[in-house]
Amino acid sequence: MQLGEFIANLFAALLLAAVIAGVFLAFGRSPWPERRAEMTVLFPTDATTTGSVRGACFEPCLPSRFDLERAPPRPSPDQL
Repeated sequence: MQLGEFIANLFAALLLAAVIAGVFLAFGRSPWPERRAEMTVLFPTDATTTGSVRGACFEPCLPSRFDLERAPPRPSPDQL
């Protein structure tokens, strides 16, 4: 094998690696799955204080008064 042939094969291998990397960059997806953490927090509801949903109501069926003692406090701007 001559030196020119070796250099040509080296450039061909580098070009193939660049094309494969370009395909991954162009389509924007990695070959392995992305790890994502998803969490859903379900709060207990009380129909008498938060309102209820009934089929007979065309508007939200809310109670006549709301118990502010049971409402959570508004978060401060530092906690956001």
